[in-house]
Amino acid sequence: MADTGRHPADPASEPESELRGEGDADMSAPAAEAGTAEAAEEAEAAEKADAAEAAGAGGTATPEVSDAEAEMAAQRELRERIEQRKAERAGPIAAGAKLSGQAADLLAAVRAVESGAPVDPALVRPPRPAAPASAPAVPDRAQAPAQAAQRQAASAPSSAPRSAPPGAVSAVRAVLAEGGAPEALAGQVTGVLGEQAAGALREDPWQLLAVPGVRPEQADGFARALLGAECGPGDERRVAALVGWLLERAALQGHTALEAASVRAALAGHGVPDPDEAVRHAVAEGAVLVFQDGPEEGAEGTEDAAESEAAQAPEPGEDADGTSAAPVLLGLDRYALAEESLADGLARLVKTGPEASWEEAAQAAASPSSAELIRAAAGHGLVLHTGGEAARAEPLALAEAARTLGIRAVVAAHSENGRARSASRDGAASDTVTVAGLLAGTEGPGRDADGMFALDLLVVLDAPQLDVETAAMIVESLPDSGRLVLSGDPGVLWSAGAGRVFADLLAARVCPRIVSRTPDPGPIGELVSGIGIGELNQVEAPGREVVIVPVRDAGEAVHRTVQLVADSVPRAFGTTAGQTQVITVGHGGSAGTRALNAALKERLNPGPGRFGGFDPGDRIAYAPSPGRTLQGSVVSADADGLRLDCEGAPVVVPRDRVESAVRHGWALTAHQAAGMRWPAAVVVLPGDAAQGLSRPWVHTAFSRGDRHLSVVHGVDQALPHAVAQIPSQERTTRLRALVEGLLAPDGDPQLPGRMTPG
Repeated sequence: MADTGRHPADPASEPESELRGEGDADMSAPAAEAGTAEAAEEAEAAEKADAAEAAGAGGTATPEVSDAEAEMAAQRELRERIEQRKAERAGPIAAGAKLSGQAADLLAAVRAVESGAPVDPALVRPPRPAAPASAPAVPDRAQAPAQAAQRQAASAPSSAPRSAPPGAVSAVRAVLAEGGAPEALAGQVTGVLGEQAAGALREDPWQLLAVPGVRPEQADGFARALLGAECGPGDERRVAALVGWLLERAALQGHTALEAASVRAALAGHGVPDPDEAVRHAVAEGAVLVFQDGPEEGAEGTEDAAESEAAQAPEPGEDADGTSAAPVLLGLDRYALAEESLADGLARLVKTGPEASWEEAAQAAASPSSAELIRAAAGHGLVLHTGGEAARAEPLALAEAARTLGIRAVVAAHSENGRARSASRDGAASDTVTVAGLLAGTEGPGRDADGMFALDLLVVLDAPQLDVETAAMIVESLPDSGRLVLSGDPGVLWSAGAGRVFADLLAARVCPRIVSRTPDPGPIGELVSGIGIGELNQVEAPGREVVIVPVRDAGEAVHRTVQLVADSVPRAFGTTAGQTQVITVGHGGSAGTRALNAALKERLNPGPGRFGGFDPGDRIAYAPSPGRTLQGSVVSADADGLRLDCEGAPVVVPRDRVESAVRHGWALTAHQAAGMRWPAAVVVLPGDAAQGLSRPWVHTAFSRGDRHLSVVHGVDQALPHAVAQIPSQERTTRLRALVEGLLAPDGDPQLPGRMTPG
């Protein structure tokens, strides 16, 4: 593995942003619906046939609730049930209202920041109060329901756009045509802005930026066409929309907040004449919130995070006592509510953790790491567990041990692929669910009369894939006496959604952390273990478990990949082509998923693509909601949409969702593949992929094959450089500071119950 290389495409625009649904709407052609973590990059609508052709037979599609809409409806019902039993919180300040109370304080904080004066901690949204050491109080759960309801409403447009009467869509279409925007955006605009979208756009054309994929320059052109000389780069409506757009765009890259200086600089880059005033106006309108939570957080969610933090210089200067002041952050209430609710819920679990002894079960455990995990879960409400694929057996053993003691234990995995692997290990398929299924109520034990999960112990596998909103919904649904175990490999890529929950909790050191001593076996395990510590080592592979295939250019990379999948790997390992997964850096490029899938389809399932580019038997990747990827195959198509078989379950994708939610699936990105494994994996690294590489990317991609890994290698020295020198992309989040504020009063480093064995 000494040879390696790099990618001229911007990694933020291809590998990362495509993975999180970021993209630019084509303002001269119908734009793809933004609803998946991969499908909204660029304007793929121009590359595919009209979505109506996806039905094949033609005709009018029968209205049908999509999987994403069903999930959102189930979650909304849950939140309403929880809300009935808790106190309500004051709602957000209406835009344009006269400021008083907290809003006035926030505005004063921004003015202080912009003037360079020290920020009075009383002016900003403060850190969560730490409980007195003498009598640690459980966070008040009465605050959770309103937070959850607001977060649900905020997330609904991106996950399941609201349906609107045909008249409202027609009115929006007329406004779009008047402003020179494509009328095909009418459905998306109405889904995001509601039935009054037409009037809202006439009054404030920059609200078009709320539609995923629309760029500022496109919204500017639309506004000029509608408003004429009345609008300019400093228009208050424009700057308020831009601030929100910047924060939403940052969320696609995983940030839950941004430093104020970064927002001002970005506004200046978009021609705003007075960025300082723009930020003040956004706060005054209630479009953003201001925070100053605590010490600046490091980029790494590992045990050396404290050292990383100490080496970084803070932006705002120093406090009166000479200590570094925390950065002032700007954020959207959606993610602020999620992080604060999650921190409250985690603190509740830690402080109300049950005291119990499962010593007999621990002594019967198959490994020392399993025994440590059982003992930790016995007496603590929150436990973190780290390890690779082999270590997955330890949380499964914990769940089984709990069941033998009469404890209601459930295991949840990130994907259906992960659920199936876990079920085959512990032999209890009925007790192994997906996170999405558990939250939607379609899988798992159901809920009690109060809307809480009917369980005592929840083990969440693939924990690095938890975004902050999903984690908050899980914790909000756990009973007070419940236990939560988060388990996963800290070296893999983080969640597709905003936040870095698992990494933040590992860095916070507020609960037991069990480090598995069970390594992944074989040459692949040895290779991946080295990558985890920044070393790309040559490994002995007498059974051809690891094979390096050097290539000179992208064309050769595609050719060799097809050869490996169709012939070489099946012949050597007795598998089928469907058991080999191709993984590459991004969707675009000379050897991205689009090019590879086209070549693999031609070889493995040739056909005319009569169902909107798909044929029966095509291998597909279906994204029912952001951050989720289901694999399956095409069965047929009719007036209702494209019919799929996803892991044995029949799925119908409505016609208008096919283009944005379904891709060919012989080749995936590493972000799509996270949380899944196959018997064999072929990782494709053409010469133009170098800029998309990082240690977590390589760690994730190289660890997807159980029995075999082929690396189609054309990046020269960029591969070892990425492993050694390019760690995780930094994400700005608040969770760590919030949790530490609740669970580490007075900065006491000796929290009860903390353990870091091994």
